Amino acid sequence: MKRRPMEYRQLAAEFIGTMMLLATIIGSGIMAETLSAGNDAIALLANTIATGAILVVLITVFGPVSGAHFNPAISLVFWLRGELDRRRCLLFVLCQIAGGVAGTLLAHFMFELPLIQLSQQARSGVSQFGSEIVATAGLIGVILGGLASRPRAVPMLVGLYISAAYWFTASTSFANPAVTLARAISDTFAGIAPSDMPIFILGQLLAVYPAAKISGWLFRPSEY
Repeated sequence: MKRRPMEYRQLAAEFIGTMMLLATIIGSGIMAETLSAGNDAIALLANTIATGAILVVLITVFGPVSGAHFNPAISLVFWLRGELDRRRCLLFVLCQIAGGVAGTLLAHFMFELPLIQLSQQARSGVSQFGSEIVATAGLIGVILGGLASRPRAVPMLVGLYISAAYWFTASTSFANPAVTLARAISDTFAGIAPSDMPIFILGQLLAVYPAAKISGWLFRPSEY
């Protein structure tokens, strides 16, 4: 029974953190598109800076509470490593998905847009699918490598990695099934067409097991 209050706080942290992450991704995308006068490079740069910055803040603040996953792929990694039980992993994922949807609705509300939308932003092709495998695997490696070497640096490492991956991947590095689902209900700069969403999520999930195993081997304590 004593575990429940802490568990409730962890679930709330995953919900609120994912909500704030999506509100930032969607909201900054709307603002960037509005102010960039049709220059997609400037819009993407603004979206990148906001996303990388909020990740540093959210992971720093919520890390001590829940681990600050905000991402079903990351929760699955910690379940595979035996650091998160199956029940809590499922609850984390549900809270992340719900938080992502709430964050998207919040962004729409703040910018006076229709709350419920379906994105028309096409993001299809093999390159997009492959990019999501690479982006998600890289994120897993950054997190596990950071935890093994400099745990206090993880918020900055993740923020910097995602900022870079926005630009070196063809998909702009969603790397998160909850984020992908939430962005499908926003017909804005950061959206993704619902028809393209499954291939993104498939790529993200395919990255989980090999990236977790390779990172676990690579960053294990030295045997010498």
